[in-house]
Amino acid sequence: MSDKNALRTRVMAARKREPDKGGKSAIICGRVEELAEFQSARRVQFYIDVRSEVRTRPFLARALEAGMKVIVPYCVDDHLELFHLRKMEELEPGCFGILEPRNDLRGRPARRFDIENVDLILVPGVAFDRRGGRMGHGRGFYDRLLRRARPQTPLIALAFECQLVEAVPMEEHDLHVDKVVTENTIYEGRHRRSQFTAD
Repeated sequence: MSDKNALRTRVMAARKREPDKGGKSAIICGRVEELAEFQSARRVQFYIDVRSEVRTRPFLARALEAGMKVIVPYCVDDHLELFHLRKMEELEPGCFGILEPRNDLRGRPARRFDIENVDLILVPGVAFDRRGGRMGHGRGFYDRLLRRARPQTPLIALAFECQLVEAVPMEEHDLHVDKVVTENTIYEGRHRRSQFTAD
């Protein structure tokens, strides 16, 4: 655990120092938009960037304008729930300072969404490796959420190149992402379906 924490601290510091986050984020999101998996998806789960993460808000706004069904997460106790977002004005600061759906909208049944109905998931994280290994912030919110996704739903991580490490310490239950998209290239991860088959 101490090795994981040290790696997390080192990568987060490198990400914070990363210059031109806005420009590099635009390149990364542009690469994602060109992916066949994204172009064929009708219901996409976005994460909403916070602090030094790859900026997704302009990308999310474009998707809404284009008529895509945009799904976003929000925190409830120790897990994430999903919400069908229709416009950016429906967001307000929530858990950990992250923009989340307004409280008055969350209870509407028509706006709740099941991860099993998502076609593509854009995944945040602290550190990644070139095989799709992922390390989050250590709270397990996304790990628990992603375990409920359909095995065939692509998991696409957005990261700056400075977040890539030689190997992320992975435990048997940890899921790899299918692709890691950076400002330089796209890394192909492990086939996630094989992890489910082995379970």
